Amino acid sequence: MMNKLVLTAVIGAAMLTGCASKRLPVDGNSYAPGAGETPVVENTLASLQADLAASAGSDRVLFGYDSFTLTQEARQTLVRQAEWLRRHPDVAFSIEGHCDERGTRDYNLALGDRRARAAAALLAAEGISPMRIRTISYGKERPEALGSDETSYAANRRAVSIVIGNNGG
Repeated sequence: MMNKLVLTAVIGAAMLTGCASKRLPVDGNSYAPGAGETPVVENTLASLQADLAASAGSDRVLFGYDSFTLTQEARQTLVRQAEWLRRHPDVAFSIEGHCDERGTRDYNLALGDRRARAAAALLAAEGISPMRIRTISYGKERPEALGSDETSYAANRRAVSIVIGNNGG
């Protein structure tokens, strides 16, 4: 009987907290809807992600074979991402490092980590707080393009910036 009561309380608490939605301010505006005022637009993580990709031209940068050196094109994309991130100071994000299927699992996890950290370092150099940046490597475990050809390999050698939530709370 006591176990059922505890279980019911836990499920009820989970339902109450799990259904809350976060409202993120848009461009620093946090107005409550009112006459003549701009209403708060509820942003989902997906809409923020899409806005990042559109504003920066991409949410990902590509790398050469067996490399974590940022190309000029990658640097330009990351600078535009930094501009977007400065306009959204409450957004926390993660940079995922990925590799193609060649190489061992351990080698590719290390290379993916170096790719993610290279992208994070450029964003930090552009003024984005390292406290907002999380990095993770997936190595070759999450390919974007399936196939064992150069086109697939090139698409899989990447670092992807992912909006993961509201950094402010």
